[in-house]
Amino acid sequence: MLTVENLDSGYGSIPVLTGLSLSVSQGEFVGILGHNGMGKTTLLKTLIGILPATAGKITFAGNVITSAPAHRRARAGMGYVPQGRGILPGLTVRDNLLFAAAAVGARRSGQLEEALDDFPRLKAYLDRPGGALSGGEQQLLALARTLIQKPSIVLLDEPTEGIQPSIIDEIVDQMKGLRQRRGLTILLVEQNVDFIRALSDRVLLIHKGTITNEFSVDALTDTTAMGDFSSVEH
Repeated sequence: MLTVENLDSGYGSIPVLTGLSLSVSQGEFVGILGHNGMGKTTLLKTLIGILPATAGKITFAGNVITSAPAHRRARAGMGYVPQGRGILPGLTVRDNLLFAAAAVGARRSGQLEEALDDFPRLKAYLDRPGGALSGGEQQLLALARTLIQKPSIVLLDEPTEGIQPSIIDEIVDQMKGLRQRRGLTILLVEQNVDFIRALSDRVLLIHKGTITNEFSVDALTDTTAMGDFSSVEH
């Protein structure tokens, strides 16, 4: 579904990604684990089109999208949940969801009800401003906003940051359920080893802007991940 070949990207004259390659198959959950500053967020921003690629190729659903603008990637089926959630805090939960649906031209009746069936905790907060929700509830809203657009792949950036364990467990359950019901595909970047292990089929290690190793979920532990980084640094 998604193939990245020898990708370079960064911020102006500052390179971050260097020769990065990876692939994600239809229906697969792939985790990317790495320390701060290693290029995780830069990778997702480049894949969705917020940052330009300076070299390499991105292929999605059989089409080369390396130079495509972000809105075309979204309409082609790429969803993005940014670090920090990216909700509209002054809009109600209902309007956040409807705005997201309208952004990709969705007009099908029942879309709001489907989103609330996927994230039932949000039903009680429909008329509450998004900014009044707890951090965990905002993360659920951010996920619902993306999934109401019916993406075929979701790029998910640090979803556990700053939220309580009960919501983390809820996100795991919701993502597993969506995978079964919709055949959802996810590329997840995280630092939380337990969370990434709970959701992923396999985990890639990113270090200094490139993929340095791959682990099966069974082989991934805090020790193996840290050991991999140590070996790269030395």
